[in-house]
Amino acid sequence: MQGGDDLALGRIERFMSDHVAGFRGPLAAERFAGGQSNPTYRLRAGSGDYVLRKKPSGPLLPSAHAVEREFRVMQALAATSVPVPQVFALCEDESVTGRAFYVMEHLDGRIFWDQRLPGIPPDERSAMFASMNQVIAALHSVDYAALGLDDFGRPGNYMARQIARWSRQYRASETVPQPAMDALIEWLPAHLPPEGPPAIVHGDYRMDNLVFHKSEPRIVGVLDWELSTIGDPLADFAYHCLTWRVTPALFRGLCGVDFRALGIPEECEYVAQYYRNTGRGPIASWEFYLVYSLFRLAAILQGIAKRALDGTAANADAAQTGATAIPMGEQAWSLARSLG
Repeated sequence: MQGGDDLALGRIERFMSDHVAGFRGPLAAERFAGGQSNPTYRLRAGSGDYVLRKKPSGPLLPSAHAVEREFRVMQALAATSVPVPQVFALCEDESVTGRAFYVMEHLDGRIFWDQRLPGIPPDERSAMFASMNQVIAALHSVDYAALGLDDFGRPGNYMARQIARWSRQYRASETVPQPAMDALIEWLPAHLPPEGPPAIVHGDYRMDNLVFHKSEPRIVGVLDWELSTIGDPLADFAYHCLTWRVTPALFRGLCGVDFRALGIPEECEYVAQYYRNTGRGPIASWEFYLVYSLFRLAAILQGIAKRALDGTAANADAAQTGATAIPMGEQAWSLARSLG
């Protein structure tokens, strides 16, 4: 945790008094450590703990850091079986603390960064992975139009638009020639699969964006909805499943571990669970979605590498993290070549 000195606590306290039922001060804040693009704070008050999430300071891209969208989708999902924190209030008045922000429930649970889950018994690991699968399947099964989210994204031509977007992102942050990424930028649009029914997609569904119950192997909250939209659920699930394709050293993955000894399902078992939980049949284009997901992650990592080179990275490990963009892109191209 870091201090929350950059917040105008007096004005936030007055806002919460007016907009958060049952709120009682005084208010103190501390910032969560980590790489969130939207600064996130734990608020301590006389009425309990809350979480505040706001847009960062400085120049912003037009569609980035959309805390308003995060608030909207979590508010809508509260009526479903997808576990989300309760959201209390959205403030779009930038005079309060300089940026738009929202206040939500503080979930008292566990967050894991190492997906091997050291120290957890194998049977509990198995149940935790089953809970992860059930939750993303529940999200992809939600009738988003019934929740009033039919205008939350543009479902048509989703994959083509995403490939073009991440290709532009990569080109904008390119620092050294990467033949694998050049090849993928040509290969992906030429191998687009038929588009299936759209769904709400989280965009960054991974273990460290999930809050598990303090003592039970189940998820009590899904966090960080910044990239959520209406799109292809298979792209969302494949990005989540990259953990089986990358090593712990490369990007906190599971490739190479002893799945049976750990009590963690192998990729094929986990994908079959998803098919059962959603009622989908096996997808012939599954490997394409994994190529795309590796490419997308490589583009994200290249952005980190560029920020490290420019001296604008927020994390001290940015250069080391960004260096993994090259092997990630090469792994994506190797998989693409194997598909013909």
